[in-house]
Amino acid sequence: MLRLLLIVFVKHKLADKFLLDAPRHGQGIQFEEAGNLLEANRDATTISIEDDDMPERQRNAAGFTPDVDEEDPHASDDKTELLSGQKKNAPFWTFEYYQRFFDIETHHVKERIIGSMLPWPGKNFIHVHLRRNPDLYGPFWICTTLVFALAISGNFSNFLLNLGKPDHKYSPQFGKVTIAATAIFSYAWFVPLALWGCLLWRNNKIMNLVSYSFMEIVCVYGYSLAIYIPAVVLWIIPFEWLRWCSIVVALCLSGSVLVMTFWPAVREDHPKVIAAIMSAIVLLNVLLAVGCKVLLLPY
Repeated sequence: MLRLLLIVFVKHKLADKFLLDAPRHGQGIQFEEAGNLLEANRDATTISIEDDDMPERQRNAAGFTPDVDEEDPHASDDKTELLSGQKKNAPFWTFEYYQRFFDIETHHVKERIIGSMLPWPGKNFIHVHLRRNPDLYGPFWICTTLVFALAISGNFSNFLLNLGKPDHKYSPQFGKVTIAATAIFSYAWFVPLALWGCLLWRNNKIMNLVSYSFMEIVCVYGYSLAIYIPAVVLWIIPFEWLRWCSIVVALCLSGSVLVMTFWPAVREDHPKVIAAIMSAIVLLNVLLAVGCKVLLLPY
C-alpha cells in the first residue's frame, strides 16, 4: 500500500513539473522513473488526474481553452428562442411592440393601397391583403397625406374663389391643418377601438369563427382612407358638382371595403345587432367625408 501511494505521488509531481517547465524551457521531462516504478509493480492501481481537478495555472500553461458550454447562458437562451420562433413579444406600451408594425416591404403597401381603392365583391381585405400581418406604416402615411391634402385643397380653393377681388387679401388658414388632423386621426384610431370593443363583446355572447385584432381593424380603416386622397385633390377645381361626385365615389369605394371586411364578423349575430353595427360603420364614414367637405372647403 505504501508503494502504491508513492507511485501516485511521484507521477503527480512529475506531471506538475512537466506542465510548468515545458512552456518555459521548450523541452519536457521523460517519465523514466515513474515508468520504472510502475514496471516493478504491474498490479498497482493508478489514479488519473482529470482536467476538472487540474489547477488553473496548469490549464493556462498547457494551453487549454474554455469549453463552448461555458458561454453566457442568457445568450444561448436568446439563440434558442430565435431559432425555435418562441421569442417573447414585447409589452404593448414599449417601442419594440410597435416597431414590427412598420417592418413591411414597399410592394406590400402598394398592393394594399390598390386593394383598398378597387374592392372586389366577396374579397375580404384582411384575408386577402393583410394575411394576419397588419402594418401601421401605410395607415400612418395615408392619414398624414390626407391631412395635408385637405388643408392644401381648402386653402387653394379659397384662393381661387377670391381671385380677382380687389378688396380681398389672401392669408393662409393654418387652422385647417389642425381641424383635418383631429378629424382624420380620431376617425382612424377611436372608431376602430370602439368597433374592436363591440366585436369582442359580441364574440363573448355568440361564438363566431371570424375575429379580428385591434391592429387589423386599425389597418383596414387606415387603408380605406386612401381613396379620399385623389378625391380631395379634385376639390381644388372650383366646380361644386365635381366635388360632390368625387365624395360620393370615394364614399362608395371606402364603405365597400369596410362592409365586405366586417360583414363576416357579424353575420352570425342577431339581425338588429348586425344592422346597428353596419349602419354605424357606414354613417361614420359618411360623416367624416361630408364634415371635411363642409368645414374645409368654401362654397
